[in-house]
Amino acid sequence: MRRHVIIGRYGPGDRSRFPLGDGEVETRLDLVVGERTLDHGIGRAIGDLSRLGVHPSEIGVDILVLAAHVHAADTRISRASESQDGWTREIRLIVPVSDPDRWTAVAPTFVRMLNFLTGDRWSIAFRARPRRFVRVAPARPARLIGPPFDDLALFSGGLDSLIGAIDALENGRTPLLISHAGEGATSDAQSTIFDTLKTHYRGRAFDRLRLWMAYPDGFVRGSGGENTTRGRSFLFFALGVFAGSGLEGAFTLKVPENGLIAVNVPLDPLRLGALSTRTTHPFYIARWNDALHGLGLNGRIENPYWDRTKGEMVAACANGALLRRLVPSSLSCASPTKGRWQGLGTQHCGYCLPCLIRRAALVAGLHPDPDPTVYTVDDLTARALDTRQSEGVQIRSFQLAIERLRARPALAPILIHKPGPLFDESPARQTALAGVYRRGLEEVGALLAGVRTRPG
Repeated sequence: MRRHVIIGRYGPGDRSRFPLGDGEVETRLDLVVGERTLDHGIGRAIGDLSRLGVHPSEIGVDILVLAAHVHAADTRISRASESQDGWTREIRLIVPVSDPDRWTAVAPTFVRMLNFLTGDRWSIAFRARPRRFVRVAPARPARLIGPPFDDLALFSGGLDSLIGAIDALENGRTPLLISHAGEGATSDAQSTIFDTLKTHYRGRAFDRLRLWMAYPDGFVRGSGGENTTRGRSFLFFALGVFAGSGLEGAFTLKVPENGLIAVNVPLDPLRLGALSTRTTHPFYIARWNDALHGLGLNGRIENPYWDRTKGEMVAACANGALLRRLVPSSLSCASPTKGRWQGLGTQHCGYCLPCLIRRAALVAGLHPDPDPTVYTVDDLTARALDTRQSEGVQIRSFQLAIERLRARPALAPILIHKPGPLFDESPARQTALAGVYRRGLEEVGALLAGVRTRPG
């Protein structure tokens, strides 16, 4: 195991020295390319946002800079080689910001948030930017009419974010959609859906902001990359807050996610903690809201679909005909390119956890219409599925979770606390979360009726 520190630098002239801890490995994160342009997609995001008439604040830029440090650590520090237990890494960040005192006051909140999100041990220190970079955000021009956006939402290219966008547009809102341009399949899904929405809602002023941020192999000396990406939603949320900091007045960043995935109760005992993703868990969102308040930002993050299953989201979509048309373009699969080994193109595998929840939701929500998605394993009932192979692992886990809850329905209010604390939620909301967990498993149970599994 090695401890890692990532130190952000504003250009080659930023030579401040920081002592290293015992056995700590330093990685320099250069934030500036050329004379003054921010690197890693941040400068481009500032420019793209400004062209939309939205000018982020200095704190907003700082949030994206912090996210650049987190994303570098999360994707370039290997759990296999850099942790004692094959999972938990020890990561320290030194982040240059516009107002170190304000940031230092909220550092414990961000540490708590990241520890919960990724299962690692984080430490964050903030320092002042070099003098020539005291201001990096564009000046906000004087104007009579502000930007047109009255809605702000994450837009991943998945089914939930598609429903969130349709609902906002059908309700007369003008959303600014926020996307992280990741691997090709995800980016293609985002672009296809967005272009179709622009055609369907022709003349509407909604738009989107996309950020591409990736780090090369070898960025962290002596470490391979890491593909668990438990911290990916930190970058996603940070980009939304960055954009929200430039809107007029208060902003609400909407995170469209069904309640079953938001709580994400582990299907089996081996998936406790960050082994099950916590990307939209209520505890995580609550810590973001604490941090925004501490930073003096007039904004909040909310999940408007926390009390619905994915199937309920599909059934209640404000424009069902448009949703049916766009369902095949949305992307839910955890590994949509794995079919290439069989000579297939990008498509849903049909048996990973998100594919199973998607399939169950579309069967329930589109009824009597069929699910138009192409799946690599199209018929889950055609043969017994091997539980030691990827095609059967998640299915058997769901079967066990469903059987457990059917045998003991009263477990639901207890199990929803397994992924993390829910003490920010009122008793009424906790009861509702237990209900959505039960209903979500029932949806998947209906899909898996007649599906057979066998040990390898």
